[in-house]
Amino acid sequence: MGARARRAVAAVGVLAFLGFYIWAAATLADRLPDVRWVQLIYFVVVGTAWGVPIMPLLWWAERGDRPRR
Repeated sequence: MGARARRAVAAVGVLAFLGFYIWAAATLADRLPDVRWVQLIYFVVVGTAWGVPIMPLLWWAERGDRPRR
């Protein structure tokens, strides 16, 4: 698969994942208790944790083409 195709697949994958992630985070946030420090910790964790599952996809999309043997 060429670099352009990998980037296109990764872009669609990132958008799909982020749409689901935002929906899930907002749904879970509605179930949190009305305690400020609990909400603060939740949103700090959720706001930074989205990058962890996306990194392998981005690394795959940006890897160089390997020469064929």
